Parts: sequence; C-alpha cells; structure tokens
Amino acid sequence: MNGAAKGAIVGGVFLAMAGGAAYGVVTLVGDSGDRTGPGGSGAGAGKNGSATAQKTTGPVTDREAAEVAKDFLAAWAAGDASTAAALTNNAQAAQPAVADFRAKALVSKAVITPGTPNGTTVPFKVEAEIAHDGTAKPFAYDSQLTVVRGASSGKPLVDWQPSVIHPQLQKDERLRAGTPASPPVKAVDRNGKELTPERYPSLRPVLDALRKTYGEKAGGTPGVEVWIEPATADAPKRTLATLVEGRPGQLQTVLDADVQAAAEKAVGQYAEASVVAVQPSTGDILAVANHRQDGFNAAMLGRRAPGSTMKIVTAAMLLEKGLVAADRPAACPPSASWDGKVFRNQDGFSLQGQPFSTSFARSCNTAFVSLIDDVKDNGALPRTAKEAFGIGLDWKTGIPSQDGTVPVTSGAAAAAEYIGQGAIQMNPLNMASVTATARTGVFRQPVLVKASLDGRSLATAPRSLAPGVSAQLVRMMRQTASSGTAAKAMAPVHGSDKGAKTGSAEVDGAAAPDSWFTGYSGDVAAAAMVEGGGHGGDAAGPIVATVLNAS
Repeated sequence: MNGAAKGAIVGGVFLAMAGGAAYGVVTLVGDSGDRTGPGGSGAGAGKNGSATAQKTTGPVTDREAAEVAKDFLAAWAAGDASTAAALTNNAQAAQPAVADFRAKALVSKAVITPGTPNGTTVPFKVEAEIAHDGTAKPFAYDSQLTVVRGASSGKPLVDWQPSVIHPQLQKDERLRAGTPASPPVKAVDRNGKELTPERYPSLRPVLDALRKTYGEKAGGTPGVEVWIEPATADAPKRTLATLVEGRPGQLQTVLDADVQAAAEKAVGQYAEASVVAVQPSTGDILAVANHRQDGFNAAMLGRRAPGSTMKIVTAAMLLEKGLVAADRPAACPPSASWDGKVFRNQDGFSLQGQPFSTSFARSCNTAFVSLIDDVKDNGALPRTAKEAFGIGLDWKTGIPSQDGTVPVTSGAAAAAEYIGQGAIQMNPLNMASVTATARTGVFRQPVLVKASLDGRSLATAPRSLAPGVSAQLVRMMRQTASSGTAAKAMAPVHGSDKGAKTGSAEVDGAAAPDSWFTGYSGDVAAAAMVEGGGHGGDAAGPIVATVLNAS
C-alpha cells in the first residue's frame, strides 16, 4: 500500500452496520503486506507481532501506537470482540465489553473516527446509532485510548480501561440499552421548580439515585434508554441518552433551586470540589453540588478526614466535661506531644493568656491535643459525635449516603482525631449537619425527601447538646467568622448572624492538604471540601460563602 493510502486509513473512518445477526464491515487493509485486516494474520500480529519475532522493549513508538489503535478500532467497529480484545493488555475484560457494545447497548451502526495521536494516546470519536423495536437514535461521544508495551510479549497493546468504550464507564460498570426497571421521575424543588441535570449538572447522580429509589413509587412509566449499569446493585444507573421518552412521575424534594444554582456555580470554580447546604431547623438538604471528573457524589458519599472543622465536635465534648469554657484562658503552646507524636500549630504560632474561644477561632491544634490526658477516655469523642451530633446513626436521606465515622482509637491516633485527622471520615453533608447541630443544639437528620413520602424512619440522636454548650459553640464560630481563620472568606456573607470553622486535612502522598470549610448564616448551614485545595479558607471558604449568600 502506498504512503498516501496508508495515511488515509490511519486518520480515516471505520464503519460497521448491523445486517441481521452480524456486522457488514468496510474492508480495511493494513500498512504492509503482512496484515490482512484488523489484527493482521493473528491477534496483534504484524512487524513485531509474529511468534518468532524478537521481543521488543523500550517505549512504544508513535507509529506503533497509531497502528495498534487503528487495528483495535477497526475490530471494534466490525463487532469482532475477540480480535479487538487480543489487541489489549486485558483481553478477559475487553472482550465482553466490546461484544456488549452491539449486543447489550443495542448499537446498530457505528462510525469510529480516530483523531490526531498525541504520542501513545489516540483520541477518537464514536458516532453510533442505537436501535430498539424499530426506533433508532444517534449516540455520539468522544473517548481516547493509550497504547503500552505488553509486559510479557513486548507487543504494543491498547491499555484496557472501561473508559475506552465510553468515557464515563468506570471499573466493573457496563453499557446497556433498553427499557430500564425504574421509570423516570420529574424531580421538583421545595417550591415546585423542576430540577433537571441539564440545568443543574452536578445533580445528575442525585437524580439518578432518587429515580432508583422512588421511580416506581412516583407513578411513572419507563421509556427506552441508554445507561451505565453500576458495579454494585445499591448504586443507581446513570442515564446517557433517551430513545423513547417515558412518562415521568413527579417527586417532591426539599432542595432549593436557587441555592442549588449558587452551589453549582461555586463548586465549578475548583476541581474536585463538593458542597452541601442544610436547614438547621428542619434538617432539609437545600443543595448538593459536586465538580468532579469521575461524577462521584462526594458531597454525600465521600470519606475524607475533615481537618479542624472537627474541632466543633471536640470543643463540644471538652465544654460538656468542663475542661474548657469559651471565656476561660486555655494553653496554646507552639507544639504538644502525645504518645510519641508531636503536634504543631500552623507556622508554629502560640497564644498566651487567651481564652479558649480564641484558640478555637485561630484553630490552635495544641489547645485541643494537650487536653487528651485530662479527658482520660478515648471513647469520649466518638460518643459525643454519635450521641449528640448523630454521626454514624445510619442516616436515611432518601438516597445512599455516608453518615460519618469517628472510631475509638488509642495513642497518637486518638489525639489526631481531636483535630480531625487520623481515622475520622466525613463528607460535606456530615459537616453541614455538625454545624446545624451546633447552631441549634439538636441533631436533625438531613433529608432530600420527606420521610412521609415512603414512611422511612429517620435517625434520632440519643440526646441534645448539654445546656449552654450550643450557645458557646455559636459564640466561638461567630468569633472565627469575624476575626479568626474564617474572617476573609465570611466577609462577603450578608448579615451579622453568621459563624464558621476552617479546616485543612493532610492526606498521605498529596502535594497540598484538602481544604474544608463549614459555616452558617441565619437558618442555613453549609460545608464544602476541595481535594488538594489547601487551607480551609483558600478554596472551600469561598464556596460556602457563595452558597450562604444565596439562601
């Protein structure tokens, strides 16, 4: 084949159409006589692919990447799952995924157009047609693949990832089409305004989860769709396209469309950001927003150390035990040791003769850690978290959510929990709830839909905060917002009835700590987290401020 013809194929189009039970394939010829079609004379065969060829080592060349990508895409377009799979480094996983593209995703036509390679990464465009019971609809998207050298064979192979088939596919997920089990729902906010993933993109996983839980109860009828089947049965499917519209049932949520819009805009300014807003007087969730590449609902399902925002709970425990008081002096040395681990304050600062409220507002780690010996009970903090703040009580928000973990530990790990590190795991939903509880003194389990809709039982904390403790927490959070570490972020928030707490959580191997921030204004509490965002006020703070101003 001459060079011009070869170039046309590498950058050309692969077309396949279903004809009865099989694809009719446009003939593709390789760039040399030893290739007879996709994959050559054998899977992965070619200049470096024969059984007798010497094993090739070293980086994959641009030419190898382009050739293997061409052959893989051609085999995929032809519906030749075995040949396509043999051109990857994980044939066992690739073969059913490629086969399902036609058999389970109901693709009747597919045009796959390679883009310009970037080294060993080859982008491509899929323009497919999904057909079901005489109805067909276009299904187009962009994806990419990367070519690596096989560990044992030395051959250039497609590095198999589910995202090769579709960019939103993750491990153990599958592409499917047909009539789904759950009918569509028309979700509306507390005022009857419709909530759509087109207008509120980060709500997509929330709306999918609501549909899974309430689709049948809402009274709709299913249509025909393309979706991503999750890896686990308890996760919701994710709809990618609709062939035939179903009749949605209406589902009332307690979300607030205006607050949700503000939350969407706020998290969009940062990568890997999440925020939740809660109404302290009711527990109603007013907004849930995420800005993440993986589409994960980290706002409600995340599990990360919350850093110094956890000092709200630790302070409540210390206040209840009488070991501190907001207006009583508290030691804040530059460092404190516990069980061989040294804890320090940011930049090594210390406070002399200042009340505990100032240590809280300035986020003095040592003022908290140095009191663990006086507490004499490693279970005190976990008990306070569970009994007064409802952490770990199996919340039933209306969709799957994680309600936080504060385990009983010992030694340095127990001291680390006092400042929100160690084994503690939280998400913005949990910390927004913690702030709401501190604000009112009473835990009210957060909900997305009212319990009366399905009769589910909500979690109830065994007790309220001790008298006076809530008032002191509110006072200290106000000081934090006015003159402490949260002052800059909270300055734009309207009104004088506002409080906050900052946090930064160190993560092993990360270049920067996670940024955490939680605050309240009037009857709204919000918490945000930005992975790798730095200190609390740097990234998470402005997100919370934006959401509070929208309420």
